[in-house]
Amino acid sequence: MVNMTRIAILLPCYNEAPTIDGVVSELRSVMPEASVYVYDNNSRDNTADLAKKAGAIVRSEKRQGKGYVVRRMFSDIEADVYVMLDGDATYNVHDLPKMVALLTDGFYDMVVGCRVAQNKLSYRQGHSTGNKVFNALLKIFFNSPFTDIFSGYRVFSRRFVKSFVQNSKKFEIETDLSLHALELSMPVAEIPTPYYKRPEGSFSKLNTYKDGLRILRRIIILLKDVRPLLFYSGFSFLFLVGSLFIGVPVILDFFQTGLVERLPSAILAASLMILSLLSLTAGLILDSVAKMRRDAKKLTYLSIPHQADTP
Repeated sequence: MVNMTRIAILLPCYNEAPTIDGVVSELRSVMPEASVYVYDNNSRDNTADLAKKAGAIVRSEKRQGKGYVVRRMFSDIEADVYVMLDGDATYNVHDLPKMVALLTDGFYDMVVGCRVAQNKLSYRQGHSTGNKVFNALLKIFFNSPFTDIFSGYRVFSRRFVKSFVQNSKKFEIETDLSLHALELSMPVAEIPTPYYKRPEGSFSKLNTYKDGLRILRRIIILLKDVRPLLFYSGFSFLFLVGSLFIGVPVILDFFQTGLVERLPSAILAASLMILSLLSLTAGLILDSVAKMRRDAKKLTYLSIPHQADTP
């Protein structure tokens, strides 16, 4: 089945001259039936030239950021199976045939290469800690089964790619990809794959703290959009607790004296109670909107056949 399938291997690249020719050559050797696309994102070195010499189809995306590149790749390329990985030689491309076979034979819509560090230099400490924290957050808020949501090594079905709508600009893209699968309850799988340290001369573009805050902000926005009732119920609960904390003493004083002796506190407590009810109401309304949006995305997803269903 794999040999009959149109496979597109997509590599978003920014200043990957030290490694890109080796990665492209290795991919073409491991999966000669696949088309290898390198999308250059304003590299200041000769990444594009080296990729072209190695046999890749080279295109460009002028808007800076991995999110923009992925959006362009998914829009431009027509295939049955899509593979996405980085051009920095940190992933084991020899696991790729196994990942593609798992996707097509197992009727999955996404297979994630779960990174297994081969030495201490594969991960910076901040990246490793951040990965664990964000995986835990997605498990709490979205019941995520993923153990490595930031892996850049993924295989997708056509219906995943063509139903995917995202607005992230940079390294939040992996979070959006994971949430797309979770929101539509897609069949997904993870497979362990070795993760190596960057070769000499290759540098990570991920800023531990700046991009970490950007990803946290993206998770909060997605929580608001995907699970608005949970999001606004949290605010409703906080306003309710504040209202009771301030208002109960005022009520007790009223029962004892028949007077409202702390009028500012009474007004503040009433205002917080109103905010609590408004937050809960907003959550209920937006939850209905989110359900309609999710149903529309599901219909789009279901209208695209899985590759295993096509003759």
